[in-house]
Amino acid sequence: MGLTEALLHYITELISFLGYTGVFVLMTCESMVTPVPSEMVMPFAGFLVHTGQFTMLGVLIASTAGSITGSLLSYWMGRQGEAVVLRYGRYLMLNVHHLEWTEKFFFRYGSRTIFISRFIPVVRHLISIPAGLGKMNLVPFIIYTAIGATMWNMFLAYLGLKLKEHWEVIHHYSHTLDIILVVGTVLGGAAYFLWWRRRPKKAAHEPAVDS
Repeated sequence: MGLTEALLHYITELISFLGYTGVFVLMTCESMVTPVPSEMVMPFAGFLVHTGQFTMLGVLIASTAGSITGSLLSYWMGRQGEAVVLRYGRYLMLNVHHLEWTEKFFFRYGSRTIFISRFIPVVRHLISIPAGLGKMNLVPFIIYTAIGATMWNMFLAYLGLKLKEHWEVIHHYSHTLDIILVVGTVLGGAAYFLWWRRRPKKAAHEPAVDS
């Protein structure tokens, strides 16, 4: 049994044994820097909705609560300073080069990155740390995290529900799925940027209104 197959086996066993608590724990880990892919967790949860062992509402609550909890723990780590991150992050397989890249990504695109990052591989596991380092306001951090995580988690759970006993197919094609989502995010961001750049130009050409 390979490493991926072993990880998938332990994930399904944990969810089968702990139920919603297992989903919560795994998604807490997924939102930190531990190697727990949501593409392995949520499709199986969706499959259990199909079998009647779970409800979609229960999966939504457990997964979103886990994502927020894990993100808050990473955010707290970031608030303690970079020295703490580098000291303890290595025990969680934190790659310092990934952290540096994600930190630049966050400071370049601002708080909306918290939402966007939930759909981007690697970044979604790390983005909460630079948010903490940057001392982002906690309320919008939680809101953006909750919305983005819920959309991503439910998307995967829905795929698992539709694929039923073939839910594992999602993991095999997860890299392709990630690429599609990244391209879609980049195109969407580019479209928004162009729209934003054109707004001032239109306003500048409007005739002044006499008082």
